[in-house]
Amino acid sequence: MSERIIPQPRRPRLYALDGLRLVAALAVVVFHFVGYDHFGYQGAWHKPTGVVFPTLHSIASYGWLGVEFFFLLSGFVICMSCWGRSVRDFAVSRVMRLYPAYWCCVLLTGVALRLNGDTTMTPERILTNLTMLHEPLGVGHVDPVYWSLWAEMRFYLIFSVVVLMGLTYQRVLGFCAIWLVGAVLAPASGLSLLVTLFQPTYAPFFVGGILMFLMYRFRPGPLLWLMLGASWLLAQHQLLILVNEEGGWSAHLRLSWTVGVALVTACYAVILAIALGRLTFLNRRWLVTAGALTYPLYLLHEELGWLVIGRLAGRVAPEALLAGVVLLMLLGAYLIHRLVERPLASRLKTWLTLPVPVRRGPGASTAA
Repeated sequence: MSERIIPQPRRPRLYALDGLRLVAALAVVVFHFVGYDHFGYQGAWHKPTGVVFPTLHSIASYGWLGVEFFFLLSGFVICMSCWGRSVRDFAVSRVMRLYPAYWCCVLLTGVALRLNGDTTMTPERILTNLTMLHEPLGVGHVDPVYWSLWAEMRFYLIFSVVVLMGLTYQRVLGFCAIWLVGAVLAPASGLSLLVTLFQPTYAPFFVGGILMFLMYRFRPGPLLWLMLGASWLLAQHQLLILVNEEGGWSAHLRLSWTVGVALVTACYAVILAIALGRLTFLNRRWLVTAGALTYPLYLLHEELGWLVIGRLAGRVAPEALLAGVVLLMLLGAYLIHRLVERPLASRLKTWLTLPVPVRRGPGASTAA
């Protein structure tokens, strides 16, 4: 790790990444409404999604890869956003970014499900979900999509160690190397704590995003290329497991590992092209708004979308209902962003960054 590093001048915001986040979210939305078939004949459409959408179902069944795309983007964006910042700044930014929209969506979804007759949606379950730590506490999700938030939280936890030390090229590269090795060795250790911490299934995606950010900020040297290749190789290996899980359990369809690898490779390729300055024509300022909808859309869409579909399926044409529900979820995401996320995040920032009061002794000077 002794490559000579040539820092690049500070570059403008990569608006294209905001657009890619929305693409990833919409892929997951379509997967849940069209590709997901775990409920069979008891699902929201009252029949298998493969029957309702015989052509689109087989395509949408790969939409779960939008989460892996999210993880790649997260590695890139988190590293970029906290470069040169303190660990306190990092923690405050994560709280501001994650919790306001999340609290709103947990309450909306939990109350809606409870009113719809879901007796498992107890006040205790809803309140514990508000911590975003309900999964390690053994409490069920209010909405199944929350599972990925625990993966993100673990990434933030271990990356905060490097932020605490101060982000440099060598430290971040060392972090990536240690995480990849740890992800390989953790399952063989037999220690569930190491598996939880290193999360072998998703580590290659987070690391891949970080490495591509290093290529963006610094020159893409040989060591970065080698480690990015290792990240991709480990990612394709994990797809052997993921394709079987999502295909057999979620989609009731035999998914192709080859198609999965091709899609993951495309995800790597588009982020890499942006990092290397090859897609500058995609940098459009309006994509910031598109990116702002991503998180509330992801949090809001699944359970509430199924409730709407379940009420209207059979009375509205499937294609029209699908389009209407997606647009409704986008509208809901926009309203949450404007009316809840932005104002509450601003107040949280003000509150969390207040100076710590110093308690003075009886004889201490009151001079500043």
